[in-house]
Amino acid sequence: MAKASDLKRGMVVEINGVPHAVKQVDVKSPSSRGASTLYKIRFTNLKTGQKLDTSLKGDDFFKDADCVRAKVQFSYVDGDNYIFMNMEDYTQYSLSNDELEGKTDYLTDGLEGIVAVLIDNAILGIELPGSVVMAIIETAPAIRGATATGRTKTARLITGVEVQVPEYLETNELIKINTETGKFMSRA
Repeated sequence: MAKASDLKRGMVVEINGVPHAVKQVDVKSPSSRGASTLYKIRFTNLKTGQKLDTSLKGDDFFKDADCVRAKVQFSYVDGDNYIFMNMEDYTQYSLSNDELEGKTDYLTDGLEGIVAVLIDNAILGIELPGSVVMAIIETAPAIRGATATGRTKTARLITGVEVQVPEYLETNELIKINTETGKFMSRA
């Protein structure tokens, strides 16, 4: 049993017998004395993909979902499906582009560190690593004398996603991207 105050992003709990993943947690502390802290939580139904927003008190309980977390590697794209391979028993799992909801921008061939959420040996979703290393395939030329100031330029990465990077970076450089915010972190 998990309390609402203990819920963290990525946890899987049961709501009305259906597994839901915690996507976002906002804590609201009221200013009046004696008022309890409220937790505004966004869940995603792992079977239908629907979002559920609720406000809870810290002592509300949830039943933990019976799910297994397995380390997987991204293998390849087959039409509209993305294929992942279990690192332990080499089982392959398939998720559609819709089920991945924007995570495809960070999937490169052979990407490891992905965690798959499985129930009854069926994949419900994945959790990306906190950051990924990607190559810049197109950006404006580096500006001579540019330093690590706050000025940025647009760069397109190998998967087609565009991010803002410092002006001193050039094409073919490897950079680290935060998968939660989609922002540049550092050179790789």
